[in-house]
Amino acid sequence: MEKKEEILELKDKILSLLEQRRFHEVRQTLGDLYEADVAQLLEELESAPACQAFRLLPKDMAAEVFSYLEPESQQKLISLLTDAELEKILEDMYVDDTVDMIEELPANVVKRVLKLSSPESRGEINRLCRYEEDTAGSIMTTEMVDLKRGMTVGQAFDHIRKVGTDAETIYTCYVTDEYRKLEGVVSVRQLLLHPYETKVGDLMEQDPICAQTGDDQETIAQLFQKYDMLALPVVDSERRLVG
Repeated sequence: MEKKEEILELKDKILSLLEQRRFHEVRQTLGDLYEADVAQLLEELESAPACQAFRLLPKDMAAEVFSYLEPESQQKLISLLTDAELEKILEDMYVDDTVDMIEELPANVVKRVLKLSSPESRGEINRLCRYEEDTAGSIMTTEMVDLKRGMTVGQAFDHIRKVGTDAETIYTCYVTDEYRKLEGVVSVRQLLLHPYETKVGDLMEQDPICAQTGDDQETIAQLFQKYDMLALPVVDSERRLVG
């Protein structure tokens, strides 16, 4: 069956369950889907039932589903959500996803989003929005794991467990000095293969390939392709890690 047909069948099922107030079954059905598929399903619903279904999503997937929605659907949903509900979504969203969202929203909606964002997130959003469109600075994520070269592998894993839930990727970790200047890169796989007392500085790849905040996205794509990389550090003019 085509994906579109599956989504339309699910749409009818969800609408029927909502009409019968069988909310537990709605939650269970949506919870078994991929976030991108849930977003596609919500796109097929009218605003009111879409919002009703969205409110029934498991808490750990709501923000991810929201980030997959088209800007028009995000705006409609925002208009129906309470401040508390929107604040929770923004709290769970990655900052770069929030930036992508507000770039497509009208000024009055952006104002509400910024008002409900935490001071830390608001600062990151404002900083990312200053980068020119389609540059490394505008498309990077700021949620990542950075380590210090003096850490042991054991200390590194403690740090990853502490901050990893807020990081968009934990498979590649960046090593910075006290001034946040990029010194090296190390993968979680490398850490796993060495004793806990080994120093991160002994495992890291020094002077890693990186992008400047002003680099064009086509240049960045070429670096990914040439060096077969999963992630690429972004630094400013003083080689400080920013994303």
